[in-house]
Amino acid sequence: MEWVPFLFGGDMDSTDKAFLILADGTIFEGQAFGARGQTIGETVFTTGMTGYLETLTDPSYFGQIVTQTFPLIGNYGVMKEDYESKKSWVKGYIVRELCQLPSNFRCQGNLEDFLKEQGIIGIAGIDTRALTKKLRDSGVMNGMILSGPEADSFFEKNNQTKNNTINIEQELLKEIATYKIEGALKSVQNGSSTTAHSSSNSAKQANKSSTPKKVVLFDFGAKANIQRELEKRGCQVTVLPYNTSAQKVLELNPDGIMLSNGPGDPAENTEVIQEIKKLCDYKKIPIFGICLGHQMLALARGAKTSKLKYGHRGGNHPVKDTQTGRVYITSQNHGYAVKNQELPAYARESFVNVNDGTCEGLDYTDIPAFSVQFHPEACGGPHDTNFLFDKFMKMMEANCATK
Repeated sequence: MEWVPFLFGGDMDSTDKAFLILADGTIFEGQAFGARGQTIGETVFTTGMTGYLETLTDPSYFGQIVTQTFPLIGNYGVMKEDYESKKSWVKGYIVRELCQLPSNFRCQGNLEDFLKEQGIIGIAGIDTRALTKKLRDSGVMNGMILSGPEADSFFEKNNQTKNNTINIEQELLKEIATYKIEGALKSVQNGSSTTAHSSSNSAKQANKSSTPKKVVLFDFGAKANIQRELEKRGCQVTVLPYNTSAQKVLELNPDGIMLSNGPGDPAENTEVIQEIKKLCDYKKIPIFGICLGHQMLALARGAKTSKLKYGHRGGNHPVKDTQTGRVYITSQNHGYAVKNQELPAYARESFVNVNDGTCEGLDYTDIPAFSVQFHPEACGGPHDTNFLFDKFMKMMEANCATK
């Protein structure tokens, strides 16, 4: 088993000590920040240089311990208007260096206090490059962060660190290894549906039609910016819980259906997939799926999904338009992908990942529907693929014209 010491050296007060223990027995020693205690989650990494607040409040990270590969985090503080949901959903947070003195004219607080308020356990001062390399080589694996009294207790039991070897109790490793993300969609629900009306001048100018388009947004853990992008275009958005029936959706008579992002294994949501299939079989309402919505739409249409070795997370992932050959830089956050080798005949692959060739988008030739694996709504950018919301608007307008 490997011991990776505190990156910045020197002595730490015992109350500041923290440990990250991976399922393979590797231990990283670091400095505690945020809440104190113990947490277990799936350890992943994100390569975004900005957007840490959007990451922390993105429901798609439910059940995961998130590692930021960018070396300095917290430098522009915390701004509530940048939240992607009402709270943070991560199980733990890992950074190389935490900025204690943020500088930003919009700053409303610092990251340390935010994590404390949210009850999120963090660890800083570890070699995030070594951790990222391990996750790339071995694949995502479960991990545990210990800080505060839990870290002190662990250190007292295992103070044989001088030789870079350590014997961890097998029961502890078993507890870490057997962790599984369960009940993800239900866990990230707000509990009730709401209706949002667009009233801004920019929205009115964007949609010169006298009648705003009515869009049903399935909340699978929806990022707030999906709704914002629709409202910018003059849409009236009704947010519905993940388990809403197809019949109830049809009763609302929407002009379009948005399937949002969200956490977990898409194939586990069999009942939701069946309701999406019913909406597809109706064949009269345009559908736009993003991330988890893309995956579950594909499953409803007969495709298959599989788990990626270490996933795609960050704001710098290139995807290629299969028709034009143009490459776009995108924001991504997913651990599963649609298997592009087993697509039904009526599903055309619209985008592919430049790095590994995985499926990044599908157009359906038999129904008015399309989806993408990446995030065209990304608040922190890039905004290269924001035009996909305009594509959805044109699809709804064309559909309304034929009614």
